[in-house]
Amino acid sequence: MRIGVFDSGVGGLSVLKSLYEARLFDEIIYYGDTARVPYGVKDKDTIIKFCLEALEFFNKFNIEMLIIACNTASAYALKALQDRANFSVYGVIDAGVWATKKVISDKNKEILVIATKATINSKEYQKRLKKEGFNNVKALATGLFVPMVEDGIFSGELLQSAFNYYFKDIKSPDALILACTHFPLLSKSLQEYFGKKTRLIHSGEAIVEFLKTHNNLQSLKYKARLEFYASSDIKSLKNTAKIWLN
Repeated sequence: MRIGVFDSGVGGLSVLKSLYEARLFDEIIYYGDTARVPYGVKDKDTIIKFCLEALEFFNKFNIEMLIIACNTASAYALKALQDRANFSVYGVIDAGVWATKKVISDKNKEILVIATKATINSKEYQKRLKKEGFNNVKALATGLFVPMVEDGIFSGELLQSAFNYYFKDIKSPDALILACTHFPLLSKSLQEYFGKKTRLIHSGEAIVEFLKTHNNLQSLKYKARLEFYASSDIKSLKNTAKIWLN
């Protein structure tokens, strides 16, 4: 099976890594819209337009499935993509909510969603979690984490200052949904900050389990062949992929 993975930039490589290591597919084509990143500060119509243009890019590869790794794109453009595509299209928000249901059985537990401004403003996580019966959901835009990750800042004093700034009024939640594909790179530091009580929910891990369950996928004996494309600076994307995917 050949699939596509789309992200607004390099953040979706964290989702790609989970898909790659799960060995579910023969070939994975990754496309990052690096010329127009970030999506998290753009309006809904612009995000949908960019995503539909990305769909046109994938149409020439004869893929069987498209994963929208970007949470912002999943929040605003998933339905438009599903309506237009002639293959299955999945977003990471559905997978994140599904994963939360699996690990948190008590609907009164505190759930914190951290994401870009656009994802938080869409209220997609909040609405879907509420629909599933969760009564104690907080959502927080933590946009400064994105440039930090892209600059390779995964720990240290500067990141701790950002944590203190964003989380000064928040005690350890029962679940922390990393609703931006950059944020799994901060998992170790976030876990140390909030403590072992907090369950971290990672878009990449969530989409792997979601796809395995809903599509009856079995692990292969080999890892997928990877192809990388970008709307700008493909060399930089490939260099980041080498680091993030080891």
